[in-house]
Amino acid sequence: MSEHEYNFSASARGMRASEIRRIMKLAGDPSLISFAGGAPALSLLPADIVDAIYGALPEQVKRIAMQYGATDGYPPLIAEIKKYLASKNISMDGQELIVTTGAQQAINVLAKIFTDPGDAVITESPSFIGALAAFKSYGAETVGVPMDDEGIIIPQLLEALDKWGKKAKILYLTPYFHNPAGIIYSVNRKRQLLDALAGREIILLEDDPYGELYFDDADKPLTVPMKSMPHPGVTICYAGSFAKIFSPGMRLGWLCAPAGIIDKCQLAKQSIDACSPVFTQALASEFLSQNKMPAYIETLRAAYKRRAGIMLDSLKQHMPAGVNWTVPKGGFYVWVTLPEYMNASEVFEAAYKNGAAFVIGSAFDPAGVKNDCLRLAFSSTPEDKIAQGIEIVANAIKSCIK
Repeated sequence: MSEHEYNFSASARGMRASEIRRIMKLAGDPSLISFAGGAPALSLLPADIVDAIYGALPEQVKRIAMQYGATDGYPPLIAEIKKYLASKNISMDGQELIVTTGAQQAINVLAKIFTDPGDAVITESPSFIGALAAFKSYGAETVGVPMDDEGIIIPQLLEALDKWGKKAKILYLTPYFHNPAGIIYSVNRKRQLLDALAGREIILLEDDPYGELYFDDADKPLTVPMKSMPHPGVTICYAGSFAKIFSPGMRLGWLCAPAGIIDKCQLAKQSIDACSPVFTQALASEFLSQNKMPAYIETLRAAYKRRAGIMLDSLKQHMPAGVNWTVPKGGFYVWVTLPEYMNASEVFEAAYKNGAAFVIGSAFDPAGVKNDCLRLAFSSTPEDKIAQGIEIVANAIKSCIK
């Protein structure tokens, strides 16, 4: 039976091909210099820490870790995440926590409990591919609002909020070393944002997988979550992840939100996977309780700062006039803007033929159209390959200049 003969749901019929699948394939192709995958380098993953943690676990804990667990999460891990959130001045007063199978699931369950077909989710433009896919899977309209180097542009956000009214259910933001744009919100922009949302019914989903990965201590104050700032009249759901600060293969994230929202999220999660893996939750719990995270993150910050520096120096050396890019203060990404007439798909094909890959801009556009930009991830590319790869991408851009 061919695909067009299946009686798919309206949701499935509305799904577009996922750029994530292509990213994963490109990221794993050893013949390419890939700037596609937003993942840690294999060499940076803490296999030695995991070995030591697991080896020291009591036999009974190992058996518990191999069993089913509670939907909201492994109790010792929940306790450790709450301590971690307290270190960020996030109060648990009236709030609850749920451990999710990656932050992607936190986004998904929130979309599931709040959006109906035809509702709107307002996002930055560009925005995270996985979040856009989750929102669209429930029939929501994704409404993109442009950003500048301080964050989402408030007057245009207000226009979108007023236009959609109560149909706008979620405002989704990644304010800290944005994926894909690489920027971090200014303190002033965050305050303006909270003022703009005060008294509105829309839920703010603050997605923060990269906030620990600042390059310089002077920029740490920029990573203060809005969830920890005074926000009367604003409902904030704060999502985090172990993917970038421990291991993406653990498939662990969390959502901190008002108790009534977490209760519904638990019901939604029960129908998806019943519980996140207790095995990896036990490892993550020990990672936090044994205070392994601070030293490990220091290693990551130094490595990513070095890789970003190599990429930025290479961009300066090789990129033609008329091409611009962000200068990240942390995280994984550089966002490149081409002349408006250019098509990143054509640039991709030219670069791919010569051995380099990246992600085209339309993948991150809520409307799936704008394609005069591209994302370069420096996180997993071998340091000795970054300059060569950037030269290939720059030559591909030059070949497409009219």
